[in-house]
Amino acid sequence: MPGPLSEAELEKMDAYWRAANYLSVGQIYLKDNPLLERPLTVEDVKPRLLGHFGTTPGLNFIYVHLNRIIRQHRANMMYVIGPGHGAPGIIANTYLEGSYTELYPNIERNRDGMKRLFRQFSWPYGVPSHDAPEVPGSISEGGELGYSLLHAYGAVFDNPDLIVPCVVGDGEAETGPLAASWHSNKFINPITDGVVLPILHLNGYKIANPTVLARIDPDELEALFRGYGYQPYFLEGDDPKTMHQRMAALLDELYAEILRIQRHARENHDATRPRWPMLVLRTPKGWTGPHEVDGKQVEGTWRSHQVPLEEVRTNPEHLKILEAWLHGYRPRELFDANGTLREELADVAPKGRLRMGVNAHSNGGQLLVPLVLPGFRDYAVDPGTPGSKEVSATRVLGGYLRDVMRHNLGTRNFRLFAPDENASNRLQDVYAVSGKAWDARLESTDEHLSADGRVMEVLSEHLCQGWLEGYLLTGRHGLFSCYEAFIHIIDSMFNQHAKWIKSAKELHWRKPIASLNYLLSSHVWRQDHNGFSHQDPGFIDHVANKKADTVRIYLPPDANTLLSVADHCLRSRDYVNLIIAGKQLSPVWLDMESAVRHCSTGIGTWDWAGNDDGDPDVVMACAGDVPTLETLAAVTVLRAWAPELKVRVVNVVDVFTLAPVSVHPHGLNEEDFNRMFTRDKPVVFAFHGYPTLVHKLTYNRANHGNIHVHGFKEEGTTTTPFDMTVLNDMDRFTLALAAIRHTPAARHRLDDAEQRFSEVRQQHKLYVSEHGEDMPEVRDWKWTAR
Repeated sequence: MPGPLSEAELEKMDAYWRAANYLSVGQIYLKDNPLLERPLTVEDVKPRLLGHFGTTPGLNFIYVHLNRIIRQHRANMMYVIGPGHGAPGIIANTYLEGSYTELYPNIERNRDGMKRLFRQFSWPYGVPSHDAPEVPGSISEGGELGYSLLHAYGAVFDNPDLIVPCVVGDGEAETGPLAASWHSNKFINPITDGVVLPILHLNGYKIANPTVLARIDPDELEALFRGYGYQPYFLEGDDPKTMHQRMAALLDELYAEILRIQRHARENHDATRPRWPMLVLRTPKGWTGPHEVDGKQVEGTWRSHQVPLEEVRTNPEHLKILEAWLHGYRPRELFDANGTLREELADVAPKGRLRMGVNAHSNGGQLLVPLVLPGFRDYAVDPGTPGSKEVSATRVLGGYLRDVMRHNLGTRNFRLFAPDENASNRLQDVYAVSGKAWDARLESTDEHLSADGRVMEVLSEHLCQGWLEGYLLTGRHGLFSCYEAFIHIIDSMFNQHAKWIKSAKELHWRKPIASLNYLLSSHVWRQDHNGFSHQDPGFIDHVANKKADTVRIYLPPDANTLLSVADHCLRSRDYVNLIIAGKQLSPVWLDMESAVRHCSTGIGTWDWAGNDDGDPDVVMACAGDVPTLETLAAVTVLRAWAPELKVRVVNVVDVFTLAPVSVHPHGLNEEDFNRMFTRDKPVVFAFHGYPTLVHKLTYNRANHGNIHVHGFKEEGTTTTPFDMTVLNDMDRFTLALAAIRHTPAARHRLDDAEQRFSEVRQQHKLYVSEHGEDMPEVRDWKWTAR
């Protein structure tokens, strides 16, 4: 059929596509005989057949046609694929274009290299079957579906010259995160951002079922995407030559439309949201694979999703089908006698840095520009005497972040992300420098909305997380602020990013990227007004399960320590940093220099709060702002209940200091731990989260049997702030009683202390039930030195 491709170019592109398909099938099935130079035998086939073929021919088809656009226009393109298990195709294409061999020189572009390419795939200690960090050009692993479009949009923020074609599998399109992702077009500025070209790949099936979007009427499908604000274009077919011509013509049209939109926006400084194009591509699942096996249709059905022929080693007929399938790609026309792609076909791929496998944005550490950070000490709060001044720690941090934003407006490499909670978490000062990104309709009552805003707010934790990941992976910086209880929504997204970082660190060619920084506020101990549904500190445990060289957890006790921790985290690379700090008024305990020293070690004895003279009767430990408040209040209670007790106060900022240094690089060695917590004295530990984590981190410490942890024990409701601590036995009176109960030197005080404890508990319950607020002696409590 007529089209933009000459007959010669059509033949070369089809041959290149066949080469990619051949290499894809070879990776799934073969460990030897890569060029089929002799009849295929069982010994040539892998003992374990792993991989996903069904989506791969479509991914290869798209790749070869994007190569044409790149060659013709020198376009800056990065390929993001949602069907992550289509990695055989991406590996094949990067191998054909040469980028794979440049990064892995042992995989030469010849017979031996091809054999190693095949053998390593889904092989023990080889490469995974999905689009993992090991795959050149990848920023979206796809091991878990749903995040590709978010990564793509995160990549194009502040990258005006970047185009990211993003293939969304029709199975992936059924996930919640992906369904919300289509709204990302309302947050793109056509003047200052790049472009995502969504390609919805409808091949009809998931592992065992049809896909929803492939089975609805075409009119409904078009209406859906027009409703999302896109201009959908459709292409459907299965005849290769016809599809090549039509795909080439359509991509020419789409690329021209993208350039037209950008030119209009930039020449007229008009950021009005355009109707960005997208492509709906419908091709058979398992395209070019066996049409029928054992009398059952395979191509075009769910049976081709993974391994279309599973009995190759035990069924001679299947082995014959595999051999015919591979020969159907005509490999001798594609590779020379040495196994190298024929020179005339190699010209189909772009050259040098234009190749998608080496696009600099896909290895974002290469482009990373350090943040220009203001001096965090300039935002210090003078505490006066410890605890005499109360501030909102996150409000103080907001002033610092405002100036971080201001200092980096020129480089445009810093953004804040939050699910509609920046102001709620007291970070609203940033709006003085940058508004909230918004390119939908504006109303007269709107505040701080801007098409060029750098604060990303949308009521979806999935969108915030995915955008930030894409932003970081392409070489920029950011911070994600969220309510503590609801960060769990992105538990599995955090999992995937943490695993990506771990794997990427093991690759010499992956350069370090900025850390993913979480700030969790509106936390468990100050969600008394919202109730039990908003009270959950379990994300700490989730993060703590990851590798020690990947995650960090910080519980700054006041505003000054929060400033020090935040500055450290924004400077760090290749970590996930979890910071938890309250937004309500709370005491400032340390002056800035003391805060810096305390945060540098991550843990310390607060000599000003204790009276142990180097030999305590009891250690009162704490981690978190409210636990610190209750611990220091408990110290003053002990003065009245057991005045002779020698008390040491230990505060923990860096949770992993509790672990042995053999477990975590931040851990205390045994000598220092024993010096601080003693070898045999009781330790009453008030902890922000679930008590089990402290026990997990300290279980093999010499004094573990004497560590008594008080934390959240899944008791909550709508109540007063102090009553939350009472419900969970982390209040000052419970801590003081625990110190007396576990300390032999104060055991004679136990009966009297228990009576006092009972009386004050009764008084508290009656007071809050009648007055709806905490007792004055609790509300107005201030630290006083002995």
